[in-house]
Amino acid sequence: MAEFTLPLNSRITQGKTYPAPKGTKAIRRFEIYRWDPDSGENPRIDIYELDKEHCGTMVLDAIIKIKNEIDSALTFRRSCREGVCGSCAMNVNGKNTLACTKAIDSYPDTIRIYPLPHAQVVKDLVPDLTHFFAQYASIKPWIETQTPPPADSERLQSHEDRAKLDGLYDCVLCACCSTSCPSYWWNSERYLGPAVLLQAYRWIADSRDENTGERLDALEDPFKLYRCHTIMNCTDTCPKGLNPAKAIAEIKKLLVQRQEG
Repeated sequence: MAEFTLPLNSRITQGKTYPAPKGTKAIRRFEIYRWDPDSGENPRIDIYELDKEHCGTMVLDAIIKIKNEIDSALTFRRSCREGVCGSCAMNVNGKNTLACTKAIDSYPDTIRIYPLPHAQVVKDLVPDLTHFFAQYASIKPWIETQTPPPADSERLQSHEDRAKLDGLYDCVLCACCSTSCPSYWWNSERYLGPAVLLQAYRWIADSRDENTGERLDALEDPFKLYRCHTIMNCTDTCPKGLNPAKAIAEIKKLLVQRQEG
């Protein structure tokens, strides 16, 4: 399930088709969302046919090949190509993912590529994540302490405490989970969304942080946290295999325990 935010008074139209060279036997078809805000035109779907035998194995490889060899105006984000930076997050065949980690062969012959849903589109496959990262900054994603650091060492952590951060620190802030969440679509001005809440719990769970109370105070809000209705789209779509819904549940549990204690 995906919802897309289109430019005002617009509709998606059929765009150009770029056929594969004659004689190509292993054709893969890519239908890609295109929109240039400076053109004044409606968004469109352009179709590109590629020779599978002369293309890399990942969806991002195909997009790069299209830009380099067919249509230089195609706009998208990418960086590491290893599933670490989160830059190439997009919606592929109806599911948010990282284009660099998805093999072309894991999809049928036609691959449909759109920008992340809900976010305003800057151009083509580039979403505006300004609000998303402002929300991330609001949870203070760094260790906060009152006691001075040890004079002769780092702030140490046991193996057991360090293990509590597994599945939390791995988040690459690609926004796949938040932009797949209907609660975030409808309440994103106040609801922090699964990605930011997972990051918030990452610092709450860190044994070295000394501001757990203040962090929980900041999250105890009908919208910031409790707009989560456990739809589980976030966990289903996470390209890193993380579980934001579980992190959100852990925050709620801590708040309940604090009230009871």
